[in-house]
Amino acid sequence: MQRLFLFLLLVIASATAVAQTTETPRKYLIYLNDKAGTPYSIQQPEQFLSAKSIARRTRQQISVTTRDLPVNPAYVQNIKATGALVWYTSRWFNAVVVQATEAQLEQINNLNIVKQSRSLNRVAGSSAELTYSTPDSDTTAVTSKSSVQALNNMYGRAFHQADMLGVTELHAAGFRGEGMTIAVLDAGFLAVNIIAAFSHLYQNNQLRGTFDFVTKKQDVYTASSHGTAVLSTMAAYEPGFMIGTAYKANYLLLRTEDAASEHNIEEVNWLIAAEYADSAGADVLNSSLGYSSFDPPSQSYSYEQMDGNTTIVTKAADFAAATGMLVVTSAGNEGNKAWQHITAPADADSVLAVGAVDSLTNIASFSSRGPASDGRVKPDVVALGQNTYVLNTAGNLVRSNGTSFSGPIMAGFATILWQGYNSKTNLELIQFIRQSGDRASAPDNIYGYGIPSYKRVVTGLPNLFANDGVQVVNPVAGNELVLLLSELWHGQKAEVQLLDATGKALKTYSIQVTADRQTIDLQPLALQKGMYLCKVRSGKQVATIRFVKL
Repeated sequence: MQRLFLFLLLVIASATAVAQTTETPRKYLIYLNDKAGTPYSIQQPEQFLSAKSIARRTRQQISVTTRDLPVNPAYVQNIKATGALVWYTSRWFNAVVVQATEAQLEQINNLNIVKQSRSLNRVAGSSAELTYSTPDSDTTAVTSKSSVQALNNMYGRAFHQADMLGVTELHAAGFRGEGMTIAVLDAGFLAVNIIAAFSHLYQNNQLRGTFDFVTKKQDVYTASSHGTAVLSTMAAYEPGFMIGTAYKANYLLLRTEDAASEHNIEEVNWLIAAEYADSAGADVLNSSLGYSSFDPPSQSYSYEQMDGNTTIVTKAADFAAATGMLVVTSAGNEGNKAWQHITAPADADSVLAVGAVDSLTNIASFSSRGPASDGRVKPDVVALGQNTYVLNTAGNLVRSNGTSFSGPIMAGFATILWQGYNSKTNLELIQFIRQSGDRASAPDNIYGYGIPSYKRVVTGLPNLFANDGVQVVNPVAGNELVLLLSELWHGQKAEVQLLDATGKALKTYSIQVTADRQTIDLQPLALQKGMYLCKVRSGKQVATIRFVKL
């Protein structure tokens, strides 16, 4: 673990001084030809991935590939030798982000290791510390704590946005995000470290990492309040005032967006942050950011390029999903504007894109419309995004509008749902959430598959989860692990293996399946609180389920 994070810090901090010049350096993405000669190996992924990242892949039977390998350090040194400043490297794109003059760029392009370069059009030294109010945060009706606490409701005014999806029922069943990690990619998290409703994140060690990929520092508590509001819909916990949809999950707070301008560099920041989230072992990635139009001299995208394969950030989102992370992204707030369509990366085919409705389940006028330009249904689903309750930097509730908020509400729901149905892959879970929507029988390009609900999950359980026929009564509060096995397993001798979250085997049991319910005695193991794996095998039948020990 120490080796991994030393590696990450070296990548983040990697830099050389730019030679003094009268020309203003710009940023570029340098694509490399290959990873030949790299000292890293897919047979030793622990060199560049955390144990939790490897375990996530293992659970979903995803192999580590050459795309996961870090950029060859020798190639990076060749680029540094030109005098250019190396900001970041990208494993998935096999690329290097540099800040360089035109003369330095010409030297880089002449290197035989370089495939091509792309301008990111971000002028070095421009302001990145602007606190801003985003177009989708149309803030009204500030509510003080004293008035909300009078409500006879643990969730305060945020009850409806959680209950609409059945989050309150999942919480009551014991699924609140324990053992799951959510990476939040946003524009800044102003005052999160001093707001009372977030104090549990620090007290319970639920905040697992922060980094500002715009300015290359760990402090993310400046620049913007947008991420503060986004985070509150998932992580806030102050009973009687506000409770988020996944308040017991662990969090990574990653700043990728520079509010002072809009350039392609922000897509690349998103890419690098997603790779960081992968390496650190995030289960879910939430992004309330969307890209279509850019400031000159960057080139804006066309609707035709919203095809799931073209934009930098869309490719990054699909690569993130390929590692087993569940990527949840806002559809965009362009529905009542000239653009009207979804924005990238909502067009990606492996993400859950979320539109917005009001409290009466009517589509919000600003919610971006689909389809993706290749005809796929988008958005995938919708949640409350009009007059949504979020926290401002003073720690008070405000009503705000935007898919920026329907997205993370859905991300929290998806996280705790996955906690319960943990034998499923990220893509299976996306399909499951779609099919539990209230418009699943006739999806369209306004509501997508509609509003998912835990009630419909329970109703659809026999059909949607019949493929492996194994479930665990989860979480485990005592010393008995209860397995629920379908008739597929009856009459068979099965091997039950318990593993910790890293995949280390703890104990193996042999059982004869004679009924739907089988009990495993955990008392001799004296398990600590946390996440564990249960692998059940009989012949060619194999099922792996995560469970939480309370």
